[in-house]
Amino acid sequence: MSFKKFKQKKWFKIVSNTYVLILIVFVIWMLFFDTNSYIIQKELDDDIEALEESKEFYQSEIDEDKKFLEKMKDSDELEKFAREKYYLKKENEDIFIIEHEDSLDNKTDDE
Repeated sequence: MSFKKFKQKKWFKIVSNTYVLILIVFVIWMLFFDTNSYIIQKELDDDIEALEESKEFYQSEIDEDKKFLEKMKDSDELEKFAREKYYLKKENEDIFIIEHEDSLDNKTDDE
């Protein structure tokens, strides 16, 4: 097929039109090369979505901590927490820590 026959095809005439060529170049430039390209916008949208998920997670953590702090305003709860978490005791008081077998590290004599 010669170039003359190729030039006479309808789709070639449309594609070789100056305005269509400029439009194609413009679309390619905007999709891939521009600073506000579609690819960069997609990455930024993904980043925003990840940050919003992080925000929700941290907001739920803040809410839990606020509930905990509100609970610790009661002196009885604070004492209970200190005794359980940090094994604190009053003067002249003995504390016995009881551990169940299933919570202990089972070490054999072979080691």
